[in-house]
Amino acid sequence: MWRVGIVTASDKGARGEREDRSGEEIRRLLREPDFEVSAWEVVPDEQGRIKEVLIRMADTERLDLVLTTGGTGLAPRDVTPEATRDVIGREVPGIPEAMRLASLRKTPFGMLSRGVAGLRGKTLIINLPGSPKAVRECLEAVLPVLPHALETMTGEFGDHGESLSFKRKS
Repeated sequence: MWRVGIVTASDKGARGEREDRSGEEIRRLLREPDFEVSAWEVVPDEQGRIKEVLIRMADTERLDLVLTTGGTGLAPRDVTPEATRDVIGREVPGIPEAMRLASLRKTPFGMLSRGVAGLRGKTLIINLPGSPKAVRECLEAVLPVLPHALETMTGEFGDHGESLSFKRKS
């Protein structure tokens, strides 16, 4: 089972003025037995605070996957991608490319998402948009490959044969 953290970047959410529906949508989509939400935090749209939580979830809590929601747009306080780039060692550009492609199939506004994905040690961090609908579209686009990505990242998948949890359709 993969241990997951959810980080919602939202000024209003952090002040208790808005329900975290996007974080809830992530939790709903990550069904057992593959994933267990082990940590969930709502933080203000502040680069330093987002970085602090990402580092803690990766380095101290040693989560396998951290999914952020919010702060990926063009507003001045949308700084989640910058915070993520500050803490990752290597980017995984195919993940946000796939998410943007899935979004573009629904709306031209999908091209405005600035989300990134990358590795911090043995933790995969992925930025998702802030609306529940966009979270669902983007996470559904990449969810089928996440077990393989996590197995590869952690060394559970050695050779370039088939992954233990990702089987090709005949």
